[in-house]
Amino acid sequence: MKQDIKICGLRTAETIDRALARGATHIGFIFFEKSPRYVEPDIAGKLAEPARGKAKIVAVTVNPSNDDLDEIVALLKPDILQLHGDESPERVLTIKAVYGLPVMKAFSVRTADDLKRVEAYIGIADRFLFDAKPPKGSDLPGGNGVSFDWSLLSWLDGSVDYMLSGGLNKANIAEALAITKAPGIDVSSGVESAPGVKDVAMIDEFFDAVEWACQPEMASGS
Repeated sequence: MKQDIKICGLRTAETIDRALARGATHIGFIFFEKSPRYVEPDIAGKLAEPARGKAKIVAVTVNPSNDDLDEIVALLKPDILQLHGDESPERVLTIKAVYGLPVMKAFSVRTADDLKRVEAYIGIADRFLFDAKPPKGSDLPGGNGVSFDWSLLSWLDGSVDYMLSGGLNKANIAEALAITKAPGIDVSSGVESAPGVKDVAMIDEFFDAVEWACQPEMASGS
């Protein structure tokens, strides 16, 4: 199975071009000012232009207000809104109704109980993203470079469409895919030379690792 691959937190034309050249299906822009990957909506809109029609453009937000979303949607024209905060099912429905865009709802995972929260959003969110809970002291809901116990995802019904996130990199992506068979993967800090600084060579290495992991003999475990 070919995975969707999202490179998140992009901030330069060079890294976007490389992600697209290597086959990224989604590119993400972070609109959370505490993040080292934060980008202004007008700049993101310009950066996203080469991706239109080639990859899904994702706007990543944390408990956004309607004013925030008005600006982001107007300037970026995203294909998907990713909600990475404490948004309720009712809030997700409202956002979908107002903006007419699909929503990917992110959840921070440490235990099986964290995944049970997903049930209330099934049939409401269009897709889910599972990230690790942030380490103590972190202000960032994602992009912390830490993983969670991937075997927890075996609890999910097979019909739940999701992206796996949290500490993925070239060294562990094969194991992550072998355990989860995730239909989508999301990488940010795993292709960075410093917080917020994407590295084209590391993007290449990550895609190489995914391709190796997805060879038929690897996928079958033989």
